[in-house]
Amino acid sequence: MSELPKVALVTGGTRGIGRACVERLAKDGFSIYFTYVSKPELAEEVVAEVKKLGVDAKAFQLDSSDREAVAAFFKEEIKGKVSLDAIVNNAGITRDALLMRMKDADWDKVIDINLTGAFAFMREASKIMSRQRKGRIINITSIVGQMGNAGQVNYCAAKAGLIGATKAAARELAVRNVTVNAVAPGFIQTDMTDALPENIVEEMLKSIPLNRLGQVNDIADAVAYLAGPAGYVTGQVLAVNGGMYM
Repeated sequence: MSELPKVALVTGGTRGIGRACVERLAKDGFSIYFTYVSKPELAEEVVAEVKKLGVDAKAFQLDSSDREAVAAFFKEEIKGKVSLDAIVNNAGITRDALLMRMKDADWDKVIDINLTGAFAFMREASKIMSRQRKGRIINITSIVGQMGNAGQVNYCAAKAGLIGATKAAARELAVRNVTVNAVAPGFIQTDMTDALPENIVEEMLKSIPLNRLGQVNDIADAVAYLAGPAGYVTGQVLAVNGGMYM
């Protein structure tokens, strides 16, 4: 029987940190599966870029918060078909508002996608990786899950919860040779930060000892480390934030 292809799965892989992770892991030789919610033309563009690197890539339209759809995806596309060597839980959204004005729907949506969605993917991945007796689970949390941020009670709660889930899962899965870690980005230059007024960016830079915003590749490099050589690292939160929170 031929060896199953080694796959890295990235949720939310069409732009920003997710896309950088897709491209970095492809350069490391993984075949790439990634999910997206909208803009299939952008997903096709990412697939084409990855294939130029000499590895296979597939895109799947999937809502991370739909637990039944996530379970079906693993059953139909992963189980018995590929060796799932790494998964990067990156998919996430924000719905910012001050606590006293936050709507129930905005709380629920952020928790559903950022935390419950990651849980759904972790649960299904853990079943497969446990049977394989190998695998790397990498959760993208955030500096605000460690230090808080005004106007983001929902997002901070989800990202802090993801840190707790990472540590608990690491303890459960270590016996199966599966590592579980998190990467906590600081302020990263993305489309969102590019749209901020210059004075806001200047204030942000004052809190960063390295005096610059991070780049998406800074996060992707950290993910590649955890997906590759970091075989004796588990239950950790790797802060990639320019020294902002030590």
